Amino acid sequence: MPEPYLKYRKRFTSSLKNELVAPFDALAKQTRIPKSRLLDEAIEDLLRKYHKEIPKA
Repeated sequence: MPEPYLKYRKRFTSSLKNELVAPFDALAKQTRIPKSRLLDEAIEDLLRKYHKEIPKA
C-alpha cells in the first residue's frame, strides 16, 4: 500500500518515554488538538529555547 502524499508535512518516526504517552494522549483528546500540531508547538518551543531560527512557512 503506497504511503499517503503529505504536501505540507514530512513524516518521521520517533519514540516517547512510556510515562509520557498517556498524558500526551489525554492532552490531545482534552484540547481536541491533533498530536502532530501539539508536536509542532513543542518543537518550536524547543528551537526558541536554544535560539534557533524557525523558518516561516
